[in-house]
Amino acid sequence: MFLTLLSLLVAEPAQTPHRFVFLGAGRFAQYADMASLQPEGSGGRIRVFQVVEPEFTAGGAAYWGGWSWWRFDCDAGGKVDRLDFASVREGGAEGPATPDDAPAYEAVQGGDAFEILVAACNPDDQDTDAVTLEAAVAHGRMNLAEGG
Repeated sequence: MFLTLLSLLVAEPAQTPHRFVFLGAGRFAQYADMASLQPEGSGGRIRVFQVVEPEFTAGGAAYWGGWSWWRFDCDAGGKVDRLDFASVREGGAEGPATPDDAPAYEAVQGGDAFEILVAACNPDDQDTDAVTLEAAVAHGRMNLAEGG
């Protein structure tokens, strides 16, 4: 029995739960996944999920939104750099990531990038709004319907 339990533990990779923090809603609802935060020096990397409105389709497929990795620097004038984008179909299937080659830029207060920077640079000050992708989509769509 012990070997059976051990084999189940080894066979099932541990999944890190998400820790989604709502950043705001405009055209999309944005969520920083604090569980993905990778500190590096005075900044780091974090993954952000962008929720689209219900019934959003492209090429005949329905989508929940998309993921992007962002690099940020809390000290260097608040610079951010979106590294890629990967669409997420309804149900959670993630498409391939497309690199974003635009240069890093200063996050301006009031913009989406600034909200990412604030959350990423102050992770302990953030309340968790969702712990699954499905819950983040539901929360985001609620905020989109309410206008943010």
